[in-house]
Amino acid sequence: MPRYPAVLFDFFGTLTRCVQRGAAHETTAELLGCPVDTLAAVLDRTFYQRASGRHGNAEATLRWVCAQAGVHPSDDAVRAAVASRHRAVRADTRLRDDAVPALAALRERGVRTGVVSDCTHELPAFLPQLAVAPLLDARIFSVHVGRCKPDPALYLAACRRLAVRPEDCLYVGDGGSRELTGAQRAGMTAVRLAAPDLAGHLVFDAEPDWDGPVVGSLSEVVELVDAVPVGC
Repeated sequence: MPRYPAVLFDFFGTLTRCVQRGAAHETTAELLGCPVDTLAAVLDRTFYQRASGRHGNAEATLRWVCAQAGVHPSDDAVRAAVASRHRAVRADTRLRDDAVPALAALRERGVRTGVVSDCTHELPAFLPQLAVAPLLDARIFSVHVGRCKPDPALYLAACRRLAVRPEDCLYVGDGGSRELTGAQRAGMTAVRLAAPDLAGHLVFDAEPDWDGPVVGSLSEVVELVDAVPVGC
């Protein structure tokens, strides 16, 4: 029997390689009539407000962002910019080479899997098209739940979706949003993914003081699930 019947993963920086805003975001800024540096600064400081869905749908949220940046584009420009931002975030998203193999290996072992992500409206829209989608039994997005990590609501929502207890879950993440401590407080075992590329990752409220288990790759997560608990 697997050591853990369920494994939950963070998305950005965990199932994906490090994320940085690419050149495609410049098009979004141009459509809004906003300097790209100004737009990036507003996006950074408002991440958790946007990721909690506080300002409505994607169009309403981007219009609110524009107000924070001091620009007032037309409705047509905002709609075009929403589509542009979707393409830009999708372009920034590159799955890790071992993401699909690791998830497939867990499924072969009868382990249920899920993703728990702090995200804005773009990820729920494009994740179904990614190669990992058929291998995820639960998808929990902060923008839908109305809370961000480390709030226990996200972790417990995943447990309900998978019909497992928190203590039966392994949680894997890069440490953004203090997600590892949050998972522990929800009753899960947490492990940090410390892949070399994450040195350049766009991350908010990181957890540099994490002193719990660490793995260097998603493949090592499968090894953790296979490991026999001490005392058995």
